Parts: sequence; structure tokens; C-alpha cells
Amino acid sequence: MGHLNPNPVLDATEDKSMILNMGPQHPSTHGVLRLLLEIDGETIVRMMPDIGFLHTGIEKTCEAKFYQQVVPLTDRIDYLCPMVNNLCYVMAVEKLLGLEIPPRAQWMRVLLAELQRISSHLVWLGTHAMDIGAMSVFLYCFREREDLLRIYEMVSGQRMMTSYFRIGGLALDPPLGFFEKVKQFLDRFPEKIDEYENLLTGNFIFIDRLKGVAKISADDALAIGLTGPSLRASGVDFDIRRDMPYCGYENFKFSVPVQKEGDVWARYLCRVAELRQSREIAKQALEGMPSGPTKADAPKIVLPDREKMKTQMEALIYHFKIVTEGFAVPAGEVYHAIESPRGEMGYYIVSDGTAKPMRVHMRSPSYANLQALPQMCEGRLIADVVAAIGSIDIVLGEIDR
Repeated sequence: MGHLNPNPVLDATEDKSMILNMGPQHPSTHGVLRLLLEIDGETIVRMMPDIGFLHTGIEKTCEAKFYQQVVPLTDRIDYLCPMVNNLCYVMAVEKLLGLEIPPRAQWMRVLLAELQRISSHLVWLGTHAMDIGAMSVFLYCFREREDLLRIYEMVSGQRMMTSYFRIGGLALDPPLGFFEKVKQFLDRFPEKIDEYENLLTGNFIFIDRLKGVAKISADDALAIGLTGPSLRASGVDFDIRRDMPYCGYENFKFSVPVQKEGDVWARYLCRVAELRQSREIAKQALEGMPSGPTKADAPKIVLPDREKMKTQMEALIYHFKIVTEGFAVPAGEVYHAIESPRGEMGYYIVSDGTAKPMRVHMRSPSYANLQALPQMCEGRLIADVVAAIGSIDIVLGEIDR
């Protein structure tokens, strides 16, 4: 797929064709994706994605940190849904530890993960529409995203890199007024989605730019490894939240939007429908929020609440010990996957029985989904590449990890 070779070569196959670089500086390629295009006039003959411009090395960095110290690194993989990355990682470690997470922490994780899905889809919708030429939708989407960022800041102290989900539960109990803020957002959000659709879904210019563009069949999507809305838009009805439930998703009622056409328009319809479904899940989590603790009863792993400590000094010593020495995780290996806004996000972790992971590998959906781009674009016009890139909703932080 991608080439970490600093000078990948794509030779023209015909005398009348030429090689064109699209990116990495092109705004629609997110600044760090290079596409080598062999074109015949305006038609794409071949395409080669060239990745590796970010050089994050996050997987290797994780292996030099204590298990709890890895959480802030996961924020930076898919920076549009950091809490979802936190969730996948901490659940993988909790599997190794055999930790039982309290119901309140589980429901809080569902609530915030779905708010994060909404936030991520808002960035996708705004930027995708702007790539096609619809500027107003971008401003509308970021208006609602700003409300969500304030909610994240309220609960975690950070707008984006939250590190709020921790091994064993949550970093802190939600503050006073948090649930009311979330309720206010969820109550007014449906009419905002109606605004987006009034601008786009019936817009014949937008429809003409998306319908029939960058099609991929269900068989090809499965063979390539597409997941998430990009897979469901090709007619494959699979969602990890419903089919392999985690965090108590089996207790929530929601529909999985599916389209059959497999084009950019179908992927658009799937994600807009997911905005409404995520709002329904978050509403159910809010209304059914259990009481009780937000951390597991595991004193060697999770810092107990302050009231359980005899003195302030005891709390400081205990905290210092966990931070400086970490905690040992039983030897073994585990893979845990969840449904991120882009598809299957999975963590494979190998423990050698020490306080640091021996191996961490991330199965990121953007990396797998990017493989579909050449098949979607070859034989189509250069102008359709922009629509195709937006439709698979890639985040390069996941790809160049």
C-alpha cells in the first residue's frame, strides 16, 4: 500500500500518460498523505498512496512506558476521537488484569464514546462538505463540535487530549452540572442535524458530485479490510458495538445504518444516520446512568478515592509509588477491538509480566481503509479523488503511527 521509501517511483505505463503528485501539501490530503497519480488527461490510470510523513513511532514509545503512562499516547493516534482510543487500550489491559469495571464507569464510557463519535463525524461532515464546495456546513458542524469540546473540558480538563479513561475505570467522577450540560446538547442536537441535511441531502449539486463516485462492492470491501461506515455503505451489516458488544452496549437499543450502493453518497448517508443513532445511545446512557463508584476495587492498580486513605501523606506516598513503579501485568497476550468512528480499532498487547508492555500493536481503521483508495479512484476523474478521500474519513495520525 504505502511506501516508506523516501522516493517511491510510479512509472508511466503509456506514452500519453503523465505522473502527478497530489499532496502531501494538498489541503484535501490532510497535509501528510502523498498520492502518486498516473493520469491520462483528467482520468486516473493508476494511483499509489505514499505514507510515512508523520514518523510518530507511537507503538514503540508505548513499550518504554508503564501501562498507565501509555494512555496519553493513545490520545494522539486518532486525535479526532481520543476517548475512543483510550477506551480500546484500557479495555485490552483490563482483560489481561481480569479487572471488573463498575457499572457507572461502563455507562460513562459509553456516553462519552458516543459523544466522541458525534464530534468526529462533525469534523468529517464539515471538512468533506467544504472539500466539495459547501462552506456553510463546515461552520455549522464546528459550532456543535465546540459545544462538545466544552463538555470534554468540563469532565477531563482538556478539550482534545483527554486521557480520561484509565485502566480500572475513569480518572475522576463527573463534576457537578456535567449531566445537565450533556442533556442540553442532546436535546437540541436533532434539529442541528436537520440543518445539515437541509443544506446537503437534497442539494442536487452535492448529490451529483457524490452519487456513483468511488464505488466499491461488498466483496471487494471485505477483501481489502474495510470496516466501519465505509464497509456498511457497501451493504455489509456489521458493527462491533452490536455484534461483539463491550462496555454494556448490549443494554442499548440502536440501529446500524446500512446502504448498498458503496459510493461516496452511500458513505455520506451512513455517517449522517450515525449522528442520530449515537445521539440516541448517549441519551439512553444519560437517562439510565447507574450510581456507585467509577473505579475498580484494585488498590495496587487504581489510586483509591481520597476518603479511603487515612491521611493526606498516605495518599501522596501511594500515588508516588504507582507513578514511579507502575504495576505488573500478568504475562500473556490479548487483542481487543471496538467500533471507532472510522471502523475497527484494535489493540494487540503482549505482557512479559513486568510493569511495561513488551509489545503494543494498533489495528487502526484508517490504515486499512486507505487501501481501498486506488480501487475507488482508478478510472475516474482527478476531481473525484477529493470526494473519495473525504468519504473514507482517514486520520493520518492512525496511519503513520
